[in-house]
Amino acid sequence: MNKSELIDAMALETGLSKKDSKASLEAYINIVQSQMKKKESVNIIGFGAFSTSERAERQGRVPGTGEAITIKATTVAKFKVGAGLKKLWN
Repeated sequence: MNKSELIDAMALETGLSKKDSKASLEAYINIVQSQMKKKESVNIIGFGAFSTSERAERQGRVPGTGEAITIKATTVAKFKVGAGLKKLWN
């Protein structure tokens, strides 16, 4: 399902117009991104938690040549599945 299909499904599920559904989805995405940029988590009970994690600088190798390289430290996005979502597969 892509973003457009999700907007259509949201409109059908809620009875909102596609325009309102799109605005709601975009607001949700913007809020999650804003919180994660501030390194704050977003927890949705029963669904999951969006958070960030720090990766330290580390050594790696170029697969083709075997040359050693330094991989810079970075911040990465994480998603931890909530209990309600896990139950879908059990």
